[in-house]
Order: sequence, then C-alpha cells, then structure tokens
Amino acid sequence: MSDLFESDKTKKSKRADKRKNVVSTNYDAHDIEVLEGLEPVRRRPGMYIGGTDDNAYHHLASEILDNAMDEAVAGHASSIDVFLENSRTLMVRDNGRGVPTDPHPKFPDKSALEVIFTTLHAGGKFSSKAYDTSGGLHGVGSSVVNALSEQLIVEVARDRTLYRQVFSRGTPSGPLENVGNAPNRRGTTVRFTPDAEIFGNHIFSAARLYKLCASKAALFRGVTIHWKCEPNLIKTGDDSTPSDKLIQFPNGLEDALTAELGDSPALIAPVWAGEAELPLAADGRTGGKVEWAVAFLENSISTLTSYCNTIPTPQGGTHENGFRSALVKGFRAWGDQRKIKRASAITAEDILGTVSAKLSVFIRDPQFQGQTKDKLTTHEAARLVEGALRDRIDHWLGGNPQQADNLLAVMIERAEDRLRRREVKETARKSATRKLRLPGKLTDCTRENAAETEIFLVEGESAGGSARQARDRETQAVLPLRGKILNVASATADKLRANQELRDLTEALGCGVGSSCNVKNLRYGRVIIMTDADVDGAHIASLLMTFFYREMGELVRSGHLYLAQPPLYRLTHGSKTVYAMNDQDRDRRIKSDFKANAKVEVSRFKGLGEMPVKDLKQTTMDPAKRTLLRVVALPEDRLMTSDRVESLMGRKPELRFRFIQEHARSVEDLDV
Repeated sequence: MSDLFESDKTKKSKRADKRKNVVSTNYDAHDIEVLEGLEPVRRRPGMYIGGTDDNAYHHLASEILDNAMDEAVAGHASSIDVFLENSRTLMVRDNGRGVPTDPHPKFPDKSALEVIFTTLHAGGKFSSKAYDTSGGLHGVGSSVVNALSEQLIVEVARDRTLYRQVFSRGTPSGPLENVGNAPNRRGTTVRFTPDAEIFGNHIFSAARLYKLCASKAALFRGVTIHWKCEPNLIKTGDDSTPSDKLIQFPNGLEDALTAELGDSPALIAPVWAGEAELPLAADGRTGGKVEWAVAFLENSISTLTSYCNTIPTPQGGTHENGFRSALVKGFRAWGDQRKIKRASAITAEDILGTVSAKLSVFIRDPQFQGQTKDKLTTHEAARLVEGALRDRIDHWLGGNPQQADNLLAVMIERAEDRLRRREVKETARKSATRKLRLPGKLTDCTRENAAETEIFLVEGESAGGSARQARDRETQAVLPLRGKILNVASATADKLRANQELRDLTEALGCGVGSSCNVKNLRYGRVIIMTDADVDGAHIASLLMTFFYREMGELVRSGHLYLAQPPLYRLTHGSKTVYAMNDQDRDRRIKSDFKANAKVEVSRFKGLGEMPVKDLKQTTMDPAKRTLLRVVALPEDRLMTSDRVESLMGRKPELRFRFIQEHARSVEDLDV
C-alpha cells in the first residue's frame, strides 16, 4: 500500500514547498530595493509624465520647450528653434543665457548641467532668484526627459564657448566637453530621442508639435519660434501644418484667437482682449500678470483654453474660476445698471455657451495637480484673476453700451432657455406602436412620412373649420390658434412657459425649442403660416415668425417655414373668375383680365373663415395652384436679422419709434 499511496505527511510537505515557490515567506532587509539616480523614472514613468501613451510621449517635448519659454518670459531669450529631425528625434534651441556649466557647489566633481539633467528636483526655479515666474517648478522636467530618452545631447553656448554632453537613458556617456569657441552664439540646445523600450512604437506628430509651438508663441508676444520639420513627416492631406515657418503673434492671445476663429460668425466684433498686472507680492516683487482674449460667437461652440506660466491647463483650475466669476458679476452688474431684473438669472453656463476664449496667467509659485500640470490649484489665483478683470469688464461694457445690451439680451435668452428646458419635453412623432398625445385642436394628417406632409397654422376656429374642409386629409394638418399669439421677444420666461397656445404649437411640431430644437424630430416637412390678407393677418404672421426665429431658429434656417398667400379679392365677370392679392393687384387685374367697361363683380374676403372652401383650396392650399413664400434667415445676415427682430418686436418701444421715423418717407401707400 505504501507504494501506491503517499502518506499525509508527505502530501503536506509538497504543498508547503509549492506555496514557498510562489510567494516567499521571508521578508527582511534584503527585500528592500533602493532606486538611485533616475532609475525610479524608468521603472515608474507614469508617476512623472502620466503614462507611456501618445500624450506622455509628446509631454516630453512640452517639458523641453517649456524650459526655453521660461528663458524667453524671463527676458533672456527672444527666439526658439524647434526642429523635428525625424519621427523620433526632436531638437529645441533657445538664445537665452545657457544652462550653467561650472562645477556645482554641492557636487564639485560634476557640472551644474550634469546635475540638472541627472538629478531629480534639481533646477533654478525653486526660488525666485533666476526666474520670477516659470513653468518648470518641480525640478524634474529635464531629468525626466533624459531618463526616458534613448539618447539626449545638450549643447550650451555660454561665455563665447560651446559645451556639449551626451546622455543615454539618463546616464552620462562621457563628461562635459569644451567643443571650442562660439563667439556669435548663445543659449541651450537639447536634442533627444524617446526610448522605444519605454514608449514602444509611438512617434512624434508634426501637426501636434506645430500647434504646441503656436500656442506657446501666442502666450508671450516677445518671442519668435522657428518651426521646422522634414516635409515627409507631415501627413498626406494636412494643409494646416507647414514644414518651415516663423511663428509670432505681435498681439499675443488676440491674434491667436482671431486666427483660430477664422470666419466664424460673431455676435460682436472685434475680439475683446487685454492684459493686466497682478498685485505686488509682500516682498515687493512682481505679482505676475493675466492676459485674455474673448470672442462672443453666434454658434453654441464653447471653448476656454487656459494656461499658467505658459503651461496648458486642459482641466482648468482656480484661474478659470476667477475668469468665470468676473464675467458673471460683470454682466449681472450691467443688467442692474440698465434696470433689467432678469439679468440676475445669468450664470457662467449662459455666458460661456457663446464664448471662445483664451486665458493666460503668470504667477509666482503656482501649485498644480500632478506633475503633468493639467490643473491649477493655487487658491489665490481665483481672487487675483477676478480682481484684475472685474474693473476692466465694467469699463469695456460701459464703453460699448449698444454691444453690451445686445450681449446681455443673448445671455438672458440663454438663461431663460435653460430654465425652460427643465419644463419643456420634446414630443416625438407618432409610430405604429405608440400614439402621441397631441393638442386637442390639431387635425392631423394620415401620412407618416414627415417630408411629405405639411401643417397649416391658422387664426381662430372659423378659419380652422374652412381649412379642415379644404385640406388634403392625407398630407395636410391644420392647427387653429386663438387670436394673436404672445410676442416672445418682449414676454418674460414665465409667460412663455404658461402660454397654452405656444405649448400646443410646440407639442404639435415635436422638434423642441431653444437649444433643444432638432429639425430631425419635426413632424411635418413644411410649416405654413396662413393668416388673413389684411393688417391684422400680417401682425399675426409677424408674431409667429418672431416665435419661430427666437425659439426654433434651426427650423427657419433649414427652410421649413413658409407663408401662405391667400387673396384679398375675388373678381368675377360672367363665367370668368380671377383673384387679386391686394388693392394694387385688384386694379391691375381688372384692366388686364377683363374687357374695358366690363362690369366686374368685386368680392372682398373678410377673412379665411368667410372664404368659401372651394376658393380657399384653389387659391391657398392646393400645392398645384397656390403660392408660398419661404421664410429664410441668411447666415451672413444673422446679426442684422437679430437686431431687426429686437428693434421691431423687442421690449423697447423707442427702437420701433426710431425705425418708423427713419423709414416713414419710404411708405407710399398704407393699406388700412
């Protein structure tokens, strides 16, 4: 039996040996590793640059370029060369003071240059002796890039002498060398190739590096960056990335934002830009500065790009908080000054929804979230930025009152739309499995394909009854409205939400209102306003067009809104009948369509409700015989259209009075 079965003691011993091979049961001083020099960076690169992905790969370029920018911001460099030599090697050169090359006091056997590139937390930016403000604050930028590079070469032209040192994966390949005289050269050149052992197959993107250079040049208007790369490194079809270009923005962020926006339609022009010094520090040294450029746009694209000491802060931070607070308080204060109570509802969301902006701050000893510096956490920055901008916002708004009023109106509209979205629910078109709850007065059509259908908006039940009888039941729907609808350009948000007629109309169309308007959900291909051919009818049509322009702008811009053209007169002689649109058309038709001295019977329609069904169908509703006018809002005239709607339909009667005075002489005949 002993040959066939192992004893329990033997089995237990084998299991113990197996566990011992997996995890050692001993834990003593021999298990404690001490990583020296730059070995921690190579073992755990994510702790220093966020990972080993494409973003981390390009972050190495940012670290070296930031050092060159710090020299420029400090006033010691005026030009920077950035040369992408191949897909994996980048060279950055500045004409600054040059990295110190003399022996370091603490490490006399090493040059200061070697200490900077091989020692974590070594640099000239911990105190304010060499730099008032800087982007490199932790003393790890150059050394981390060196540690993660297959090869890094530093050349320093200083004191009319050129020095060079070569490193490989963070370790010096030799001592600092005196290469020779350099009488006409100064500054630091760093050429590096990221290590494929760390980053795998990642390569540099020419487009990404060019954008990085452009953003850096915009942040300091006194610097010129010479960008260069081999043409074969630019992706096919990329026309926005040059192979050789001098990048300079004389007006800083203003020039950069203007170039970035191109022909984007703006609410106002030009870009609002400026800069301000921040309060002095307790020791009397400069407190830094803030620079901004803001464009107010027609579209809903919102961008706020921020920087601190030329470092991009994609996750924002306290400086952005101060910027938002200054804008909100500025526009609310302007509303108070103009005695517009609704301005108190404005939030940062309402303002920034129409804003494309760039913000840059230079402050001493900034605190960032993590080594990659994606977010500024310096608490004092919010107060400093808000304080610097508040007076300048008030001054800018007060110096441009008409523009300020227009902007305030847009902000209020956005605030009211935001509040309205909480209550208004979009209505989808009915399907075979689900029937929608539609307004009780709506007489719907039977066809389901929205593109083949149309809805007539008519005044009152009388006109609605005639339209129902004259319509094509398959493709034409009718919604009667009660009298003159609310003027949305002058009504409050509360009145808009409480108005039953507008709620019925919104529900019938199903495409939503405000920023939630989506014509893909529109239940009808054509929305046709059909009112009486008189002054009252024109007034109702104007109110409806104002509603659609202000609340369903996309519906108008996409060409879904029409005006029906019902005749005002029916002219009959014997068996012949023609229709006239107005008084002038009546006189012309009598002369042109009938014989002289013919006794023409002239019937004036009192309204659509009094028009015989046959006449209504033949003149206004039959697609084969009717005339429709499409309501359009041209993109290039949007600002003018917005101003005209505000003048004629808005809350200020003095604007309407002024318009009447300016155009009174152009009125030759007023049909009343």
